Amino acid sequence: MAAVTGATTDEPVPPPGVVARDEGRRTVAEMLIVLGLSLGASAVYAVIDIVAKLTAGPPLAQQKATLNAPKAARPYLDLTYQLTGIAFTLVPVALVLFLLSEPGRRATRRIGLDGRRPLADLGVGVGLAAVIGLPGLALYVAGRRLGITVEVVPAAFSAYWWTVPVLVLQAVKNALVEEVVVVGYLVTRLRGLGAPTWLTLGISAVLRGSYHLYQGFGPFVGNAVMGVVFGEWFRRRGRVMPLVVAHTLLDVVAFVGYQFVGNSSWLH
Repeated sequence: MAAVTGATTDEPVPPPGVVARDEGRRTVAEMLIVLGLSLGASAVYAVIDIVAKLTAGPPLAQQKATLNAPKAARPYLDLTYQLTGIAFTLVPVALVLFLLSEPGRRATRRIGLDGRRPLADLGVGVGLAAVIGLPGLALYVAGRRLGITVEVVPAAFSAYWWTVPVLVLQAVKNALVEEVVVVGYLVTRLRGLGAPTWLTLGISAVLRGSYHLYQGFGPFVGNAVMGVVFGEWFRRRGRVMPLVVAHTLLDVVAFVGYQFVGNSSWLH
């Protein structure tokens, strides 16, 4: 009985250039699918929303955008909806972490979404939050004065025992979705395709600004600038955790702080 020494195949081996082009097309298709399931869809809806606001009749400055609104009149049903919405919104984060995983290397380690440097990440996060937060607030106030920004209502919940914890969870959710998808995932994939730095940062920043357009043109500019800063930090340092910390802090201050200063006239 003859031994089998090997296997043959009649399929031709494609040249390296063809393989690279096929992988590039698959990567682009993957990015479009991920964004279509997450913040790309949000950007499209935000564009539609700003067009609707501009054509609604009242000036942009007289309109509102509520970020965290009740979903039911009954408190515990509202709580259930809020927690369920947070959980399902985080699914794209799980998806991109799955897609970025490599043999022997977890995706969380690859993009720096881990707890290896807690104190350093916290310090950088606080610093980034201060650098972005104060100019962002000034830009919002200026936008309101110029009439290019709607009145943003960060939270419209009644005062239940779970209001603040849910707002904090919303802040963490926003930070994870935006920083993992728009920075950690998108920048990694674009760099893998060989995109130049200016294009990589530009795409990430414009996307970030676009899904905030429903708030007006001031937040679009502010978030686009934030996108450039955060994208460049990740490009240089390779860690997304400080960005998650910074974003969480910004949203916690906005959401929870609104309970105390939301009616102050200088914000409107």
